[in-house]
Amino acid sequence: MADLQPWALALFRRSVLKQRKLAEIVAMLGPTEGLRCLDLGSDNGVVSLLLRRRGGRWASADLTAEAVASIRELVTDDVHQVERARLPFADAAFDRVVVVDMLEHVADDCAFAAELARVTRPGGRLIVNTPHLKDTALRRVRHAIGQTDEKHGHLHAGYTAVSLAALLAPRFSLEAHRTYSRFFSEAVDTAINWGVERLGKRPSVKGMVVTGSDLRRHRKAFRAYSFLHPMVWTVSRLDALLPWTSGYMLLASLTRRRD
Repeated sequence: MADLQPWALALFRRSVLKQRKLAEIVAMLGPTEGLRCLDLGSDNGVVSLLLRRRGGRWASADLTAEAVASIRELVTDDVHQVERARLPFADAAFDRVVVVDMLEHVADDCAFAAELARVTRPGGRLIVNTPHLKDTALRRVRHAIGQTDEKHGHLHAGYTAVSLAALLAPRFSLEAHRTYSRFFSEAVDTAINWGVERLGKRPSVKGMVVTGSDLRRHRKAFRAYSFLHPMVWTVSRLDALLPWTSGYMLLASLTRRRD
């Protein structure tokens, strides 16, 4: 943990998309001090670590043994594996539940939605971050160069605010939603992922840093990537030129209804 944590944090600070994702989640989540909270599907554990630093009593869970092991390398305690969309927690256990990157990876999203309702206390809040479903030229380019949903482990291409609210009804009511990460941010990420694949240094799943094993195998490649960060940051700022377009990621806040 002592060796991986500084590296994981340093690389997180060089990932424009991951930083933006965390910033959007934190802004919608609000204060967590004194609350019992759960994060689901939090990359390689960095998001879990940074959310825990904000206060509250946190648990973390992910779908695979590899992801769980990676999260445990960073936060060590209260990390669990999800089996067949069944969350290993008691009913009404959490005041806040944050789905960072998981909904699109679960085959039975209806069963998973029921589980989210089961573990969220009445009046508690659910924050969901997921790909925003929309047909774009960039999406078609990604598929043409092999960056498909299947390759990224996505069992669902994404959701709209309407389809997400329908999935989580009637147990949750949609309170707020927004999209983020517009064309320029996603286009430069697509180009970098394509370059990484061409070099034969693709991590185990989508993203530049996924697990500790990726870090150990490709440390030199990750160091080289850090030099691209200023360019990536500059290009991503061009998203501000497209305020009328929707983003490629959807973030929603929902309240657990009282039965």
